[in-house]
Amino acid sequence: MITKFDTLYAGHVDMSDVGYAGTPVNDRNFTNDHLATAFDKAEAIAVLVDRLGYDAFWMAEHHFQPEGYECIPNLLLFHVHLAHLTKNIKLGCGFNIAPMWHPLRLAEDFATADILTGGRVIMGVGRGYHTREVETFGAPLLDQEGNRDLFEEQVEIIFKAFNEPSFSHHGKHYDLPPNVPYRGYDLKDITLVPRPKNLPVECWQPIQGGGERALDFMAKHGIKGVIGGGVAEGGVMDDVMVNYQAALAKYGHETELGGDLSVGFQFYLADTQDEAIKAASAYYEENVKMFGPLRLHRGLSERQMIEIADRKLAPNAGLPTLEAAVKSGAFLAGPPDLIIEQLKTVEKNYPGLETLDVGHPVGTPQKVILEQLEWFAKEVMPAFKGKVEAAVPAD
Repeated sequence: MITKFDTLYAGHVDMSDVGYAGTPVNDRNFTNDHLATAFDKAEAIAVLVDRLGYDAFWMAEHHFQPEGYECIPNLLLFHVHLAHLTKNIKLGCGFNIAPMWHPLRLAEDFATADILTGGRVIMGVGRGYHTREVETFGAPLLDQEGNRDLFEEQVEIIFKAFNEPSFSHHGKHYDLPPNVPYRGYDLKDITLVPRPKNLPVECWQPIQGGGERALDFMAKHGIKGVIGGGVAEGGVMDDVMVNYQAALAKYGHETELGGDLSVGFQFYLADTQDEAIKAASAYYEENVKMFGPLRLHRGLSERQMIEIADRKLAPNAGLPTLEAAVKSGAFLAGPPDLIIEQLKTVEKNYPGLETLDVGHPVGTPQKVILEQLEWFAKEVMPAFKGKVEAAVPAD
């Protein structure tokens, strides 16, 4: 039963000339001052959704993007700041890209944030999808098997560090601790200082392809999964729901279908569905322009990957449309009653599903995001159990 609503902001700045006929992604280059407005935008969203009764505010870790799409490089540092501006909302890491970290530094920083925020930060881990980011930090991404091997060993280390008073790890990539003398004894194990205050640590991971190896790894470590939304196409992926439930059962964790998962939807509210599609189409297209060539939008041909970067060719390249996304259920558009009806169907089909993540495509202006999130909180969320209270008025 749906009882929790989260929202995701990946860190894009306000931008003009969006959509397939707008400025190509690689031609965008903002000033440093404008790139830094992503922090102001995140603050405004965090304060609003905290007041409106959302459960968690998720952001994304990314680097080296003068194009202005994902401009927040350090989630944990920023979350500690946001905890001082908000009262109740949890702050989600969607996601810390483990291959760009030393696993012990990530574990230490999370534990510090956990303590300083009173347990309001949610751990999230991912493998990454930008070669410019991951490879620049010295980790593999073009080598997908190498990336997965590294990621899995890093996560093993992070959970050892969280859960064991002292530990050691000797694997393919890491030898922890090294065999060295220390203050009169030979070093055999180490202790994370500090360890998180709140154990076990709640951890989430994005599900893209939903392969057996990935789902088994998540189930083994008790990692919860996020389907759709943000960079990926939104909405329910039924096969992933079924396969993840089976993976959990292998490790002795029985759930109803949809349990330990969150489903992401992008949305736009308007008086009619046609009005919503008209208002949001350019934002949706900007999202596809950004993420399609990174192979995060299913179904783009190699030719479309090229044509999407040309503002003259893109509008007639047969690229994905918002109309089609709405029809498939990947994007929610229209009046509140229609969206409630659609989400009630999701709730009925997946009784174990408790959390939905709702947000907006990259390129959506701050003003629109704030208006839409407030409207959603006041007219959609109260229709679901646990969300019947009215939004808390501003101080």
